[in-house]
Amino acid sequence: MTSRTTLLPAPDRVDFGRTVWTWRRAGTALRVDRRSVLVCAALAVVLSALAVLTLGTGSFSFTPAQVLSALFDPDADSRARLVVVNWRLPRLLFAIVCGAALAISGALFQSLTKNPLGSPDVIGFASGSYAGASVVMLLLGTADYLAVASGSLIGGALTAFLVYLLAYRNGLAPFRLIIVGIAVGAFLSSLTSMMLLSVSPQQAMLAATWGAGSLSGLGFEQLRATAVVFVVLLICSAAVVRPLVHLELGDDAAVALGIRAQRARLAATLVGVALTALVTAAVGPISFIALAAPQIAQRLTRASTTVRIVPAALTGAVILVGADFVAQRVDLPVGVVTVCVGGAYLAWLLARRYTGRRA
Repeated sequence: MTSRTTLLPAPDRVDFGRTVWTWRRAGTALRVDRRSVLVCAALAVVLSALAVLTLGTGSFSFTPAQVLSALFDPDADSRARLVVVNWRLPRLLFAIVCGAALAISGALFQSLTKNPLGSPDVIGFASGSYAGASVVMLLLGTADYLAVASGSLIGGALTAFLVYLLAYRNGLAPFRLIIVGIAVGAFLSSLTSMMLLSVSPQQAMLAATWGAGSLSGLGFEQLRATAVVFVVLLICSAAVVRPLVHLELGDDAAVALGIRAQRARLAATLVGVALTALVTAAVGPISFIALAAPQIAQRLTRASTTVRIVPAALTGAVILVGADFVAQRVDLPVGVVTVCVGGAYLAWLLARRYTGRRA
């Protein structure tokens, strides 16, 4: 007897009546939300279009056909391959990876805190990564990529440990985590400013430029290490999603389902911090992607939870690629563009919550 694989609309409805697709094989079933699949497909199309536009425009312009030829045809025009593949492609891939990593990190923390403001750049973890990198550049006097990346990762990890330690009181309350994180982030930002004022103008300018968040000057050598670490963290993110979904129902319900609440929160915190530190180590701090992308993805999919990592990752990639496209045209670091857009989004989000509307 052979097993059959079918893909068909399920007759029942789950999660507030949203139709699901069911994939059945050999007595097992996998349910996939139809709207999420369609949203992810649409985001992938938008991301592909933005990628072709980014690769084909600039000082040297190419048609979409020339861009695709340069990417997939080894015998394509040598000038097009040089510009598209060697110069522009690493920056694009960095934008995709970093946007996805920040969005996943934001989704994890917003699920942990049960608050749309609970993103790593708001609660201080990004400040910790920036402070760690600043110590390497300003106090140790080196701008080596590996050294700065290591300082960023260590700074983010130490900040997470400090916030977790200060916020833990017979458990980790989401609101307490946000308040403690904001306080620690403010302290680390002040510490970084103090270091900038205590060094030479040349050193301060170097650190400030890096701190603006930029995708310029990055190649495949740096991309390989960043991509490998991102894949590992992506697998870890997928492993912590299920416990977080149950924790959103409350600790009592999660424990009844066999979830160890504090262990799940610690694991999600470590993965989220590592994703933020990875981006900060690679390109500097980029704000508001982690804040906005999970919320936008949740609205597009109409999901009951923010911890949908695939829609969030695609949304984050689209936002950062689009922001970098704008940044290249106005000759600014991409972090400056995301701050401008994200500041307006944060003001709108706070206004919505203050007036009692659903954010």
